[in-house]
This record gives sequence, structure tokens and C-alpha cells, in this order.
Amino acid sequence: MSKKYHVLVLVAALSAAGLTGCATQVKRVGVEEVKDLSGAWNDTDSRLVSEEMIRDSLSGGWLKRHLKNSKNEPVVIVGSIRNLSHEHINTRTFVNDLERAFVNSGDVRVVASKNEREGLRGERLDMDTNVREETRKAMGQETGADYMLMGSINTIIDAAGREQVRFYQVDLTLVSLANNEKVWTGQKKLKKEVQNAKLRF
Repeated sequence: MSKKYHVLVLVAALSAAGLTGCATQVKRVGVEEVKDLSGAWNDTDSRLVSEEMIRDSLSGGWLKRHLKNSKNEPVVIVGSIRNLSHEHINTRTFVNDLERAFVNSGDVRVVASKNEREGLRGERLDMDTNVREETRKAMGQETGADYMLMGSINTIIDAAGREQVRFYQVDLTLVSLANNEKVWTGQKKLKKEVQNAKLRF
């Protein structure tokens, strides 16, 4: 075989090896496994903060006072969680985590958000003309919330060179819809030290 042929085979082999080395590699990890890659707010922060803050809220005196004055568990709606941080944070995921923690506690009932209610009302309106009477769900039978949970996520970034300290503060407030009284306020703080940080948010 010619020398030119051997050279072409070698080039092809090296090219194939290079492409294999650059190929995307995927490894599945457990959902509960903690992975801090960038130091930014992540799914673990969202889950742990929501669970801890809901536990704290349910240990407050407001729940005992409500049950003393009412035969039913309190009904809660999770309102706006504002992202006032330096980062893009998917607050919808955090809201879902808060709702799940409330529901799973078994101590309160949770009603749908404003946007979700619009979709549900549209479905019930459609039922008025398109479903059998015995299965139709009537308008005007919604459960009203007793309390609304709202809050914010804030950050402070302290950076020097390639090192950062990221401070997160989550503030939540539970407000009575009957009289706007704040029945519980909670706060959770997180601090992360990031070495060789490339981005400053």
C-alpha cells in the first residue's frame, strides 16, 4: 500500500478519536443528589428552603389560633414570590415546592393560583354545554383562601478576583385575607463560597 494511503488512514483514525473525545457525555444522577456546579441558586436550594420554611410556618401560633376558631383546616394560596436577586431564578419552581410542602404536611389545604383558576373556570364554562348533567361541575363552588403566602428572594454578591461569596435571603409572609394581618413571617439565609468563579451576577 502507498505511503499516501497510510497517511489518510492515520488522519481518519485521529479525526475519529478527536470526535469521540469531544462528544457530549450524559450521566444520570439521583434527583435528591446535591450538585453545586456554578454556586448559583439551584433545585436543591429551592426544595430544602421551601420544606424548612413551611415546617417553620406550621409550627407558628397562627395555625393553633385558626383551628381554635374554626372547625376546618386553614386554606392557603401561594401568591407572588418576587425574584429580587442578581440571578435568573425560576420562581415558579420555588412556588411549586412551597405548595407541595404545604399539601404534604396535611395541616392545611391549598387552592389554585390566579392563573390556574382561569384555566379551571374556562373548563367549567365548557362543561355547561358539552358534558352530561350528572358529571357537570357548577360555577360558583370554589373554596376561598383564608391566607396568602408571598415573599421574595434577595442576594448579595461579594467578589474579589476569582473568588465569590454569594448570600441568599428568602423572606416569606403569610397574610390573612380577611383583614390583611400578617400572621407569620419567616426568613431563610444561605451563604455559598465559590472558588474560581468566572461570572459575577
